[in-house]
Amino acid sequence: MRLVLFDCDGTLVDSAGLIHETMRRTFAQFGKPEPKVADTKSIIGLTLDIAIARMQGKQHADQEDVDMTAYYKSLFSVVRQDLNFKEPLFPGIRELIDEIGPRENLLIGAVTGKSRRGLNLVMETHGFDRYFVVGRTADDCPSKPHPAMVTECCDETGIRPEETLVIGDAIYDMQMAKAAGAKAVGVSWGYASVGELKEAGADAVIHHPSEILAHIG
Repeated sequence: MRLVLFDCDGTLVDSAGLIHETMRRTFAQFGKPEPKVADTKSIIGLTLDIAIARMQGKQHADQEDVDMTAYYKSLFSVVRQDLNFKEPLFPGIRELIDEIGPRENLLIGAVTGKSRRGLNLVMETHGFDRYFVVGRTADDCPSKPHPAMVTECCDETGIRPEETLVIGDAIYDMQMAKAAGAKAVGVSWGYASVGELKEAGADAVIHHPSEILAHIG
């Protein structure tokens, strides 16, 4: 039995547009300079208050960042509805999940900087809730690259980290996986470069979801 843990934003779904628009409006509300798309993409995967702090050059979140986080959360669903953002699946993801979801020798889960509500919405929107049996979010654990998201999923399922595969698009995903003792597979269709993923510790980098099958066995 093996455990396969997917990051969400940038790995399963393309949410950069939605995240950036919500971030742009949040920064404007607090009188901050408008962030660049590249700045937003660089923090996707982190827990929100840490992400907002990093975008302003801070290592730790202060009270202003906490206030901005609360505003962002209040705005997210509004922006999603206003602009009809659906957080679409990346090409090939549905076919992959439909292929591995029913397998009896695998358990599938999610490890994400999203809120629990945000993850549930993605799972329900795309019909993946029947396949994903475990998950950890920003509401449950410290921000990536802390290993807790992975280790808690391992504890819940009874599967050891060395029998666990973490799949993600961010350097934080790779660092988290290695810190937990799991295998790290980076994906090139997300928000970090292949070089960044390898430097962060990726055991492999793939370019299409179907390539994951070779690493699952």
